[in-house]
Amino acid sequence: MTTKFYLSVFFVLGLYWFTSLQAQTVFGKWENRNEDGKVNSVIEVYEQDDEVFGRIERIMKEEDRDRKCTACEGALHNRPLEGLVIMRGLERADDGYEDGVVIDPKSGKEYRCKIWLDPENPDKLYVRGYIAFFYKTKVWDRLE
Repeated sequence: MTTKFYLSVFFVLGLYWFTSLQAQTVFGKWENRNEDGKVNSVIEVYEQDDEVFGRIERIMKEEDRDRKCTACEGALHNRPLEGLVIMRGLERADDGYEDGVVIDPKSGKEYRCKIWLDPENPDKLYVRGYIAFFYKTKVWDRLE
């Protein structure tokens, strides 16, 4: 009887530990908010072939869902914003992922990029785009 009890406790604790590890990853869906705090879009961060990508999964304003990236250059020019891969090439680093590129779909400009979780709150993702020593950091909230 006690062996079954301990195995059950061990199983539940192991499941809890595994679930908490899952919640502390950059992968998943994130809410991108504007300056007013309203959700603009949902971005999915995913891994493929040992690189991390971010793609616009959903634009919240229905009238903007058919917009295209007219300011983007090359293969992204005139591609629909929904489904557009805006982050690519991120590789694992000590505190997150770096050495990638992020695209601002409004301007079409590419910036070097790094992302990491807030160490105090793993439901917040910092996304930093930068040129040289100039940078801007946005905070995305995990979509529950």
